[in-house]
Amino acid sequence: MSRLKKGASEFAARRSKAVLVLYLALRIVVGGLLIYHIIRGNYESAFTCLLALVLFVLPALIERRLHIDLPNTLEVIILLFIFAAEILGELQSYYITYPYWDTMLHTTCGFLTAAIGFSMIDILNRDGRIKFNLSPIYCAVAAFCFSMTVGVLWEFWEFAMDRLLHMDMQKDTVITAFYSTALDPTMQNIAVPVTQIKDVAINGTSLGLGGYLDIGLYDTMEDLFVNFLGAVVFSVIGYFYIKRRGEGRVARQFIPTLTDADGESPAQTQ
Repeated sequence: MSRLKKGASEFAARRSKAVLVLYLALRIVVGGLLIYHIIRGNYESAFTCLLALVLFVLPALIERRLHIDLPNTLEVIILLFIFAAEILGELQSYYITYPYWDTMLHTTCGFLTAAIGFSMIDILNRDGRIKFNLSPIYCAVAAFCFSMTVGVLWEFWEFAMDRLLHMDMQKDTVITAFYSTALDPTMQNIAVPVTQIKDVAINGTSLGLGGYLDIGLYDTMEDLFVNFLGAVVFSVIGYFYIKRRGEGRVARQFIPTLTDADGESPAQTQ
C-alpha cells in the first residue's frame, strides 16, 4: 500500500489542475461507494470499488517505474474508462441498461491499446542509443496488432470467467435465425436454415424472448470488431504522426514519451 500512496502523491504533484480535480473527484466518489457497500454487507461490490481505487493509481506507478510521461488527455480517458467500466458498468448495471455501453468501452480500449503499442515502438525509434529505425507503416501495423492481441486476450479472459466461475461476461444475444450444418440430415456439410424463430424454451418453460438465445458469440465478435475499428483509427493517426516527424497534434495527446532524469518529458524541456 505504501507504493500506492507514493504513486498517488506523485500523481498529484505532476498533474495539471483539471486532471488532478478529476482524479480526486473520482476517488472521493468511489471511496464513498466503498464505505457504503461495506456497511450494507455487499462485499463483492466493495471489492469492485477497491479494485477501481487501485487502478486509479496505476498511471502514476507506470510513469515512475518506466520513466515515461503520460499526456493529460490520455490520463483523463484512462481514469474515465476505469470509472465507466468498473463503477458505472458493473455496479450501476450500465452494461444491461444501455446496450451500447460495452461497445463504447471496447472501441475506446482498442484505440487506447493501439496508442500504447504505438508508443512503445516510437520510444525505441527516438532513442539514440538503440539502432532501431522502423518505417511509419510498420509502426502503424505493429500498433494495430498489439491492440488486437490485447482484445483477443480479454475475450479469452471473459470466456474463462464464464466457464470456470459461472459468470456471464460474454453477454447473450437474442437472434431470430441461424444456419447450422449439424441439422443437415444428409451429413453433407450443408448449412440448414432455421428462420423465423419466435421463442425458446428451457425444460419445457417458454422464456418469451422472441427469438433464439445466442450464448456469447455475437457479443464476442462485436467486441472484437469495435476493437478493430478503434485500433485502425489510431494506427492511421500514428502513421501520419511519424510520417510528419511528430507534428500530429491529436497523436501527441495519446502517445506517452520518455522522461529525463528530472522527470520531465522532452516536450516540457523545450
